Amino acid sequence: MAFDACMMRAVITEYRREFPEAKIEKVLQPRSDEIDLVIHAAKTQRRLVFNVGPNAPRLQLSDTVKENPLKAPTLCMFLRKHITGGRIVRVEQPGFDRIAKFTVSCYDEMGYPTEKKLVCEIMGKYANLIVLDSDDKIITALKLVDFSDSTVRQVLPGLAYQIPDKPNKLDPTDVNREQFFAKLAAFPADRSGEKFITSTYSGIATQIAHELVFRATGATDVPVCHMDREKFYSVFSSWQQLLIDEDYLPTVAVDEKGKPVDYSYMDITYLSGVSITHFATLRELFDSYYAEKDRVERIRQRAHDLITLLQNAYSRTERKLAIQREALLSSAKGEEYKKMGDLITANLYKLRRGMDSFIADDYYTEGCPKLEIKLDVRLDPSKNAQKMYKLYGKAKTAKAVLTEQIAIWEKELVYLDSVRSFLDRAESEQDLIDIRDELYRAGYAAKMRGYKPQKKLKLRPMQYKTSGGYPLLVGRNNIQNDELTFRLAEKEDIWFHVKDLPGSHVILVTDGDEPSEKDYTEAAAAAAYYSKASGDLVAVDYTKVKNVKKPQGAKPGYVIYKTNYTAFVRPECKLEEIKNG
Repeated sequence: MAFDACMMRAVITEYRREFPEAKIEKVLQPRSDEIDLVIHAAKTQRRLVFNVGPNAPRLQLSDTVKENPLKAPTLCMFLRKHITGGRIVRVEQPGFDRIAKFTVSCYDEMGYPTEKKLVCEIMGKYANLIVLDSDDKIITALKLVDFSDSTVRQVLPGLAYQIPDKPNKLDPTDVNREQFFAKLAAFPADRSGEKFITSTYSGIATQIAHELVFRATGATDVPVCHMDREKFYSVFSSWQQLLIDEDYLPTVAVDEKGKPVDYSYMDITYLSGVSITHFATLRELFDSYYAEKDRVERIRQRAHDLITLLQNAYSRTERKLAIQREALLSSAKGEEYKKMGDLITANLYKLRRGMDSFIADDYYTEGCPKLEIKLDVRLDPSKNAQKMYKLYGKAKTAKAVLTEQIAIWEKELVYLDSVRSFLDRAESEQDLIDIRDELYRAGYAAKMRGYKPQKKLKLRPMQYKTSGGYPLLVGRNNIQNDELTFRLAEKEDIWFHVKDLPGSHVILVTDGDEPSEKDYTEAAAAAAYYSKASGDLVAVDYTKVKNVKKPQGAKPGYVIYKTNYTAFVRPECKLEEIKNG
């Protein structure tokens, strides 16, 4: 759901319960659009996250530790100077809107007590974090807004802070029965109950309106004229009381593939085909819901140059392949040239120099139909035949060369696809460093301006343990795949890889034992999970490591193997991970 005013109210309520007053220990900026405050009170330490990015703006408490840039951005340095060591003494929600104002008691440059205010506005793509002085004048902001950006409201140092204008709607926590029915009676009867809620009351996300209408009618798109108005008010007033009592139920809806599709501060019943998970706190809800989304977004930002490089390389390779395949089709005419050379040779006795064509019996075709053959008037008949044989020779050579080149470029596409697959699953800055180094070594140095290769590549595969206690090693990139298979693994260990798709090499370390069927299944499932495969059942090949070979000159990660078996498993990895030291 969208982070609406009701969710802002719920988050502020949770913050107040856990931190009546909090001290700011650190200020971090893991991304350009996010500020994290490490706060503590008594024995409790949390991160207060102000995320004002375009994809998932929100305010939340969190326990998630994130990577931070080596050099802190300007706003982060400013906040470290002015509010580190300060105390958050007050939190407000001006009006019923998606705004939270945190008042921080701290000291100025001269050591005198003062106040700074952090205003978090969760307004979709206009979300912002604004720093105010004690008189509510803007000092700075994560996103400065001048007259070229907006003629309605500027966010610039020195200006007085103004709360954004909001539509003329009612505060849903301050509506009685008479007002509700009066507004409902005045609303067009042919419009839906969801539109009535979102257009009449402020700060309510569309998903919450769907939920309320569904509880009242059993559907989400029912017109007002077909609704039981008493039941509608009963549902609305129950929801209203939930907000007043601050009795929230953090909820996440997950689809059949385990992907979170929606979240709320109340139970979700209007979605079908989903499973519902309840959390004790909104902090746990947000950490769970955004864990994968934040990882993907963080990697996308830091790997933008790699993504662009791979996209361009893939497009260039596809264009080369298209040209070569078209040329290969043209080379198929070689047999036609040979046939015409043979027919010219067979008819030399009746040909004369200067003839532009002649009719021959096509004895290559059943029934020997007549065939007209064009001649070059500048050449005598025997040289016309030689010309055809020469064209045949060129076409034959081109066919062999093109077939070889097409195979090479097809392997290059597979390689680039495998690198992109690993990039999609990268989890840390070290993963990106490894992928950059791999591309550099694979011949893409000219596309990576200013890149200097690592003196020593740190290969640290993911490690798991199966139910039977056998170690399971999973490659993070193609170079690690080679390292695992040809250096770390023993010949009798079991090698797993998704069939005919890019993915990690997975090694089941057996120490000479014979693992159980469950261990095999878990290893195959991990290989399917760490690959580009999708679907309920995925084919995974497995064999002993001694049966896996690397062709000479092959790209990193490319292998051939024999005497393998194939298992069909669900792509999942629910094993206990062994953290790398």
